[in-house]
Amino acid sequence: MVLLAAAVCTKAGKAIVSRQFVEMTRTRIEGLLAAFPKLMNTGKQHTFVETESVRYVYQPMEKLYMVLITTKNSNILEDLETLRLFSRVIPEYCRALEENEISEHCFDLIFAFDEIVALGYRENVNLAQIRTFTEMDSHEEKVFRAVRETQEREAKAEMRRKAKELQQARRDAERQGKKAPGFGGFGSSAVSGGSTAAMITETIIETDKPKVAPAPARPSGPSKALKLGAKGKEVDNFVDKLKSEGETIMSSNMGKRTSEATKVHTPPINMESVHMKIEEKITLTCGRDGGLQNMELHGMIMLRISDDKFGRIRLHVENEDKKGVQLQTHPNVDKKLFTAESLIGLKNPEKSFPVNSDVGVLKWRLQTTEESFIPLTINCWPSESGNGCDVNIEYELQEDNLELNDVIITIPLPSGVGAPVIGEIDGEYRHDSRRNTLEWCLPVIDAKNKSGSLEFSIPGQPNDFFPVQVSFISKKNYCNIQVTKVTQVDGNSPVRFSTETTFLVDKYEIL
Repeated sequence: MVLLAAAVCTKAGKAIVSRQFVEMTRTRIEGLLAAFPKLMNTGKQHTFVETESVRYVYQPMEKLYMVLITTKNSNILEDLETLRLFSRVIPEYCRALEENEISEHCFDLIFAFDEIVALGYRENVNLAQIRTFTEMDSHEEKVFRAVRETQEREAKAEMRRKAKELQQARRDAERQGKKAPGFGGFGSSAVSGGSTAAMITETIIETDKPKVAPAPARPSGPSKALKLGAKGKEVDNFVDKLKSEGETIMSSNMGKRTSEATKVHTPPINMESVHMKIEEKITLTCGRDGGLQNMELHGMIMLRISDDKFGRIRLHVENEDKKGVQLQTHPNVDKKLFTAESLIGLKNPEKSFPVNSDVGVLKWRLQTTEESFIPLTINCWPSESGNGCDVNIEYELQEDNLELNDVIITIPLPSGVGAPVIGEIDGEYRHDSRRNTLEWCLPVIDAKNKSGSLEFSIPGQPNDFFPVQVSFISKKNYCNIQVTKVTQVDGNSPVRFSTETTFLVDKYEIL
């Protein structure tokens, strides 16, 4: 098989997008496509026409044609199979088979075409592999972006601190009737110092003003196939982080993606000199017919001290867990003290905890196959009907003390069958035609809203709707382990502290 070119053209032979796989001038390809409509015989149902030098293998697509131009000695059966794959790729990137839509996503189509054919010969790929190759998701870029955003936030905080110092120095000087110190250098006067502080303050105020981002139209394919990580989670994570920092972001139709054990959570605004971060991650796998295959939960208490005068402290831990978690303290923590009095302190009480660094002082682990421990049960019932499948999904919160936020239940859908017909639903839904998924979105699940259901119909088989994936985040931890009090080693006087609790999903699947 030698494939010369693949093109999408109008019925008049005008090329909308064309990819040549061998050396060929623009005049040559435009001439071949212009001659193509004149060669077709209107009363015959063929999928190819030939000239003395080339063969056209084509498939009508509403008002357009998907055309492959091959040599006459190529294998027609392989050509037809390749043509079918090309025809399936186009709806993946274009919402409508129209000239404007094809032109808008022409580069996405060319990148996908290159994954199908290389140097005139077809690659052994399927539609799912093409989708994966063109997305080019990069974990390294996610990490880089998260680090960069953290550095930007720290730089903003440092700017605010410097501006406050300048303003305070100017006020103190005015109060005492002295000249305000100059901060400009080269003999700058007090006025220049005051104006510098004012300029910095104005810059910070301008930076802090909420910005309204326009809501982009929903694309059906990746907007830039060569941009690593351009799709999916890091875009949504970045939007979430902007929202948490006070930015006003208008919601787009793209929807938040699931992944999201990698989310970077910003610290609370009122962080004390002694701050605890309690984080739990759950990995859970259930069978579609019931039964917990595996559930594993990891938790940790991270201690951060920002003032060295609170370095010698002890944490009073309250453990009300009844599920049988396994606790483990840091090697430098006095294990006997923790076992006897539930106090976390250093083995050498004369030493201090590290300052301005996160230190893991206590971690725990729970692994079980007991069904009663499942925090949120998902029951998915696809049943075949005359037109495809009727799917009923319901959830139920098992742990009444939990409050789950931003719950997304992702159900895979068959490809190429269109959007599902939604019957009854508690909450909202999003259909991602690009990834062939239906996302059931629930802002809050708690004791007052502990159950709900979704019904929809779509062509397909029961196995098409698994695995079901779940993601959520909670400010209450699953295991009832909390720090209730912090005291000084000397004198046992209480110390003000702040706590940040996060319970999130690493993997939550119903297979």
